[in-house]
Amino acid sequence: MSGRDERSAEDRLIARFFEPIATHPGALGLSDDAAFIKPPPGCDLVLKSDAIVGGVHFFPEDAARSVASKAFRVNLSDLAAKGARPLGFLLTLALPKDIGDDWLEGFTQGLRGDAVLFACPLFGGDTDRTPGPITISIAMFGSVPEGTMVRRAGAGVGDRVFVSGTVGDATLGLMLRKGKDWKLTEPQRQHLASRYLLPQPRNALAEAVRTHASAAMDISDGLVGDFAKLCRVSAVAADIQVPRIPLSDAARAVMAADPVALESALTGGDDYEIVCTVPPAKADGFRAAAKAANVPVTEIGEIKPGEGARFLAADGRALSFKRMSFSHF
Repeated sequence: MSGRDERSAEDRLIARFFEPIATHPGALGLSDDAAFIKPPPGCDLVLKSDAIVGGVHFFPEDAARSVASKAFRVNLSDLAAKGARPLGFLLTLALPKDIGDDWLEGFTQGLRGDAVLFACPLFGGDTDRTPGPITISIAMFGSVPEGTMVRRAGAGVGDRVFVSGTVGDATLGLMLRKGKDWKLTEPQRQHLASRYLLPQPRNALAEAVRTHASAAMDISDGLVGDFAKLCRVSAVAADIQVPRIPLSDAARAVMAADPVALESALTGGDDYEIVCTVPPAKADGFRAAAKAANVPVTEIGEIKPGEGARFLAADGRALSFKRMSFSHF
């Protein structure tokens, strides 16, 4: 009997790097062409897919571990905004020839760490070669009690507008990576750089969103443009008070040095915070639930009759922007 491993190179790659992350019985140890999962009783499945591309969403020199976490967490962020609990994910990797075992080792370490941290195991996927940049696509699924997924549509006149965390850090961090210099302190630079490199999805806030919000979405392409999408599908307008929008100390230092950077902070991508609308009667409950979840939230405006989101300066003047949000097209 031969002791030679007769599996293909792809099979060996999957067994070595990805099988340890496929801990759910329905993944079948990645030994089949498909996997299965039974939704929790009385729950709907929530589905989401997002991809990141080398040279577009991350830099070639970024550590493989952080690349994995970014690919994973941008999908988690969408589930959080829907009020969903993560259940598992599928992974598709398109790898250039110069990606070797060392890179894959770091990548799977990052993926495994987040899969455990967020209780979201791998169920399967695909691996391919590509002549182009590395491409990582994740399809993630979660669950909510039947009929309770929070949609973009649903905001009502009088609802309060809340946003989690701070806005604009990731875009400013990307600008730093590209050579912008605002004479920041090293801790300020590190804060902005880390917000771009490693998203912090607000999954701890998911239940508060599900039980209090009338509409919600995650901020991936900029607060201004993303919130405009929510208003459009909800068929409402909004007045957003720009001085109330939460900014980190590092972002405020940038604004002090370069006030024009405020537009980039409000319209740039990669925040992965949650913007949501909450009926007035539920606003105090939402604040309390967010505090219990240890996620900071800030009320920044109100839903009004009409169409479109207005971003108002301290003097009441409506701001205009060169572009509403980041776009690939």
